[in-house]
Amino acid sequence: MSNVAAFFSIMLALSFWEEARADVVTDWNRAAMKVVVEAKVNTPTANRTMAIVQTSVYEAVNQITQRYPSNSPANAEPASIEAAIAAANRVVLGELLPSQSSHIERLYQVSISTLPDDALTRRGIAIGELSARKLLRERAGDGANTVAAYRPVTQPGTYVATTLPIVPQWPQRKPWLMSDATQFRPAPPPSLDSAAWAQDFNEIKELGARESLVRTPAQTELGRFWETTLPVIFYGIVYSITDQPSREVTQNARLLMAVNQAMDDAIIAVFDAKYHYGFWRPITAIRNGDLDGSEATERDGTWLPLIDTPMHPEYPCAHCIVASTVGTVLGAESDGVRVFSTTSDTAPGVKRSWNRLEDFVAEVSEARIYDGVHFRTSTQVAKEMGEKIGRLAIDRHLREESDAKAIER
Repeated sequence: MSNVAAFFSIMLALSFWEEARADVVTDWNRAAMKVVVEAKVNTPTANRTMAIVQTSVYEAVNQITQRYPSNSPANAEPASIEAAIAAANRVVLGELLPSQSSHIERLYQVSISTLPDDALTRRGIAIGELSARKLLRERAGDGANTVAAYRPVTQPGTYVATTLPIVPQWPQRKPWLMSDATQFRPAPPPSLDSAAWAQDFNEIKELGARESLVRTPAQTELGRFWETTLPVIFYGIVYSITDQPSREVTQNARLLMAVNQAMDDAIIAVFDAKYHYGFWRPITAIRNGDLDGSEATERDGTWLPLIDTPMHPEYPCAHCIVASTVGTVLGAESDGVRVFSTTSDTAPGVKRSWNRLEDFVAEVSEARIYDGVHFRTSTQVAKEMGEKIGRLAIDRHLREESDAKAIER
């Protein structure tokens, strides 16, 4: 048995099957994200996968608990929430990540083995499977599998890098919350003859260089911490809320659904803007500083960023929009939480903590400048976009009117 499966087995075995723990949703979220990491999918695909997982989990759980208003028919008979969560995860992950089928099946069997072999468990499994399959059908045509005809910018006979950028089809995807991918498309990046452009250029040229003489060790550490882009780095901050002892299982399922749908929409929105504007990355701009028409910028033909540059256009910052989106959504349910923390697989052994969600969001923006991959204007624009998407998630899923209608337990 893998370490992941062993850990999950112990966690589930500690619970009583007849009284669902709020953190069983979080336990499965942790396990599902490990499966996603092991599948080695790109970040946009990881966000889409987890949004489908957590939405199917919420719909299955709420059908059983009936805590929040729903368009789904109420479950007439009692059913095991743990079984429903396990089944929903198994179906979605198995469909979207078939390379991890043996790992997924092992997780599922371990969790189901802790539950009684009775009608409650069987009904829970059926509800979870039905929720997952229904959602998979709905999202099958969302555009994620469209083959985009991306055309590299070049001149006849001139070599350009032959590695294509990731997910050029993402602007054509169907969002969860937005009306379409262009809903929050920002204004263009600064013109190359502007003071704002020269300021952005020269700041990152100094701060973001691999051998920067002005970046402090603490700033370098922040850059390394936020180098990873998979959604797992944001989940620790979500767990700061979901792990609170006062939380109820449907609350956690709903919050994780809202966060993951918003994260997925943030990626859709940011890639729409990225491919619409096609703005150059710092490494390209600085190595061609003599071609931008600005007397305030100078070329450095050997300049390198602190970290490897992601394979997609610069504007706006994807990491920044996701952080802002997460921070905005979590703000709706963060009362009573005094510390928000997370860890990073690109900074082993390091734990970052904040007393305010605003500080976490600001840190991500600064880190991407220290990394040498995003201009400051890009981080600011992305933050504003993320706030708008986060508010959509709150209005759709976490608004007070819905809470007022919740069934008291």
